[in-house]
Amino acid sequence: MRWSQLFVPTLRDAPNDAVAPSHALLVRGGFIRQLHAGHYSMLPMGWRVHQKVAQIVREEIDAIGGQEFLLPTMHPAEIWKQSGRWDTMGEIMFRLVDRKGGDTALGITHEEIFATVASELSSYKQLPQLWYHIQTKFRDEARPKSGLLRVREFHMKDSYSFDIDQAGLDRQFDAHDAAYRRIFERIGVPAFGVEASSGAMGGNSSVEFMTPSDAGEDDVARCANCGYSANIEKATSALPAVTDDAPPPAPERFATPGVRTIAALEEFEGGAAADRQLKTLVMMLDGEIVLAVVRGDHQLNVQKLIDATGAITVRAAEPEEALAALGARPGSLGAVGVTDLRIIMDEALRGRTNMTTGANTDDWHLRGVDVARDITVSAWADLREVSAGEACVNCGQPIEIVRCIEIGHIFKLGTVYAEKFGVMVSDADGKEAPVVMGSYGIGIGRNMAAAVEANYDDKGIIWPVSIAPFECVITLMRLDEATLAAGEQMYTELKAAGVDVLLDDRDARAGVKFADAELVGIPYRITVGPKGLASGEVEVTERRSGETINVALDAVVATVAERVAGATQTRKS
Repeated sequence: MRWSQLFVPTLRDAPNDAVAPSHALLVRGGFIRQLHAGHYSMLPMGWRVHQKVAQIVREEIDAIGGQEFLLPTMHPAEIWKQSGRWDTMGEIMFRLVDRKGGDTALGITHEEIFATVASELSSYKQLPQLWYHIQTKFRDEARPKSGLLRVREFHMKDSYSFDIDQAGLDRQFDAHDAAYRRIFERIGVPAFGVEASSGAMGGNSSVEFMTPSDAGEDDVARCANCGYSANIEKATSALPAVTDDAPPPAPERFATPGVRTIAALEEFEGGAAADRQLKTLVMMLDGEIVLAVVRGDHQLNVQKLIDATGAITVRAAEPEEALAALGARPGSLGAVGVTDLRIIMDEALRGRTNMTTGANTDDWHLRGVDVARDITVSAWADLREVSAGEACVNCGQPIEIVRCIEIGHIFKLGTVYAEKFGVMVSDADGKEAPVVMGSYGIGIGRNMAAAVEANYDDKGIIWPVSIAPFECVITLMRLDEATLAAGEQMYTELKAAGVDVLLDDRDARAGVKFADAELVGIPYRITVGPKGLASGEVEVTERRSGETINVALDAVVATVAERVAGATQTRKS
C-alpha cells in the first residue's frame, strides 16, 4: 500500500471528550471515528489492527479445538424469555418490535443461541465440543465512554464448551485460561487473571482477565506477596480479630439529636467509633425492602449483595420508603427488633457485641447491641468492600487496589442453560444427562484499545509488531527519480519477504512524514534520501526504542525482515 492512496485522516488535536490515551490516539491517528455515542466507524488503519487482533484470537481458539460459527445478531424474545434473561438484562438490552408485532432483541451475548444449536447433540460420544464465533454485540450502556473501551456496539469472540461432566468443563476452562494468556502476550497487553462475579451470565465460577490502567473501570485487590487477586466485587481480606466486652442485658436507647452519619456519631459524646457501629442500608431488591448491614467503617459492595440474594434489580431505597418501612429517616435506622423484613448481615459482624446502631426513631440510637441476640438475621454473607492495606486472606500481607481494564472473562456455566433449553445427551449408561457448558468472551476492539493503553508515548502509539497496521514504513525524503526507484525496489522486495509494508510516497515535508509514522505507531521506519543513497545506505529506526542504525542498501530488506520475524515469533503457524 502507498500512503498517497491510503485514507489516514490524522489530527493534530484529540477530541475534547477523549480522556483515555487510547481514545485520543486512535482518533488522532485516523484509526476510528465516532458516529454517535458508543458507536465507532473503523477506518482502514483501524480495521487492519482489528483484523489482526481477531486473527490472533481465532488462531489460539482454533489451537484448543475451536470450531468457528456465525450466529445471528437479532434474536427472538422467546429464547431470552426461556432462559429468564429477557427481564434480568434490563435496560442494557436493545429491544425492537418487528412489523408483525414480535418482540426481538439485538444480541448482548449468545449463550441462549448456541444452546439452541447444541440441542441437536444427542450422545456423550459427540462430546466434548468447543464452538465460537466473532460477532457484533450490542449493549445499551448508560455511559459509553473512553473510545473503544466502553461502547454500545462491538465485536466479541465468544466461545462455548459442551461436556458430559464437570471434569470436562474444567479441562476446557483451563484450556481457555491458557489460550487467553497467550493471546494477551501476543498482542502486547500485560494481563493477569482475577476471581470474579459471574453476574448476569450465571454459573458457579468465573475468572476475569485484567490489565492495569488508569483508563479502566474495574478495581482489583492484589497481593504482591502471594499473588492473590480478585475483582473488588469478589475480593475479601482478613480483618484483625476483635474482642468485645459482654453486652448489657438489653440495648440502651440514648438521644442523638442531629446525628445523621457514622462520622457524626463517632464525635458525639457517648457515641461509638465507626468500627463499633452497625451501618444499616435500606435496599430495594426486586421491589422488596431488604436491610443490608455492614460495620460502620465498611462500605457495602452492591454486586456482593446481588450475588448473595440472586436479586435482579437493586437500588438504594428512597428516604420516604425507608421511613414507611422502619419509621425513621436515614441516620437513625437499625435492624434491632425488625422481624418483618429480610436482614442480610455481613460476615464481619458475626459474634459482635456492644455495638451501636440507629433505634428506628429519628434522633435516637441504641448502644450495647448483641448482634446474635438482638437482630433476627435472615442470612449471613460477605457484603463489605475490601480496602487497600487490609491483610491478604491467604498470606496476611497488605493488599493493594489497582485500577484495571477488563480484557476477557471466562465462566463455568454448568447445566443451567442445558436444563432450560433441553440440551440433553445419553451418557455411557444410556441415561439422559444435561450437557455441562462453559462460556468465554474476549472483546476485539477493547483489546485493540488496551494494547494502545499499554504501548504509547508522547509521540503516539507504539504498536506491537503482531497487530500493527503495517510492520514497516518506507519514508521517502524526496520524490526525485533515484529516491523513488530505490523506495519502490525496497517496497517490492519487503513484500516478497512477507513484511507488511507501507510506502510513504506523499509530497510532504520529511518532518510531517516522521510525525505521522510515529503517531500511527508503525514499528519500523526505513528512511530513504539522496544523501544516504549516495553513500549506499539507508536509516532504519525502531519506533519503540527510537534507535536508528545505518544499513547498507543490499542488506536492508534482510535486516528489517529478520527484525519483524523476531518480534512475531510467537505467531502460530
